[in-house]
Amino acid sequence: MSPPLSEKDPAGFAKNRPVGEHADWVERMQPITPREYLCHRAVAPIKIDGVIDAAAWSAAPWTSDFVDIEGEIRPSPRFRTRVKMLWDDEYLYIAAEMEEPHVWATLTEHDSVIFQDPDFEVFIDPKGTTQPYYEFEMNALNTTWDLQLDKPYMDNGKPDNSWEIPGAKTAVHIDGTLNDPFDTDKGWTVELAFPWSVLSERARHPGPPVEGEQWRINFSRVEWQISTEDGVYRKLPETPEDNWVWSPQGVVDMHRPEMWGVVQFTYSQDELPVTPIRGKEAHDLALEVYYAQREFHKAHGRWAGCFDELGASIEPPNTIEAPIVELTENGYICSVVFWESEDPHVWRIRQDRLLSLDEPTPL
Repeated sequence: MSPPLSEKDPAGFAKNRPVGEHADWVERMQPITPREYLCHRAVAPIKIDGVIDAAAWSAAPWTSDFVDIEGEIRPSPRFRTRVKMLWDDEYLYIAAEMEEPHVWATLTEHDSVIFQDPDFEVFIDPKGTTQPYYEFEMNALNTTWDLQLDKPYMDNGKPDNSWEIPGAKTAVHIDGTLNDPFDTDKGWTVELAFPWSVLSERARHPGPPVEGEQWRINFSRVEWQISTEDGVYRKLPETPEDNWVWSPQGVVDMHRPEMWGVVQFTYSQDELPVTPIRGKEAHDLALEVYYAQREFHKAHGRWAGCFDELGASIEPPNTIEAPIVELTENGYICSVVFWESEDPHVWRIRQDRLLSLDEPTPL
């Protein structure tokens, strides 16, 4: 469920933000494994024209088809959506293919709230720490909206709508006719090129990723059910939008970066396995503590001062030590130790969901 939309109200940026009677339900973390994608280096130049026919794209695999944002508990999308990714020294390239019998769009002003139209969306967390991260949306008119968030909305994050992606290239191709309800279209495709010079501002280092580097990325497609009135498409009244995504979130909330897909960059043209997240059991356990702390705070008005206070709902795996919780002036830090080659490492998480590996979390 989405809140009321208003371009003047920052809450209007919080697409699918949990509100009202649904808030308790969406707090619960769903047991879903994020999707994975091996992103190859482009072997030839790519012209950004919306037509996915460049020679380089032929070597890039498609992602799995999009599913409902909540995952398998919901019906499969009515129309197919899938994505390809490539990279070179200058850009991250993204191509998307969307089946759509009636392609329509109305918004023409940059930085409009694009998901009021059917749209395609990209979410990028360069360091996998859940904050800060980028969001990008576009419609079939190639109208775009780019913004940066300091943290997820659920953690009192604030969107920076003034943030831009200078040098980005975007294009749309429509297989049919736009805004014409009297024919049946096949769909629309998009191509994007995001410069590393901008994306890497929040990454581990300047420039493109190194071999094997992983970023957390997700894609979303908003679809509205429509009717035709006087030769114009109209949204069905009191009918919420469909949210179809690559890596399911488990809840109707795209702003859960920990659920986004794992994209691993490689120079190789071979099909290599995507490396598991380092210390994944500890990583996931830290997130379980985060969600349990939210429930504890809601019930008691304070943060739990130790792991045992959170109750028996969290069972650490046999290979992981019990989390250590330390209260701070602003909340808490939870540390979960895991071992690699007899060396200890630590995943840390704090009350606003900031994840870090080994490095102490600043207060």
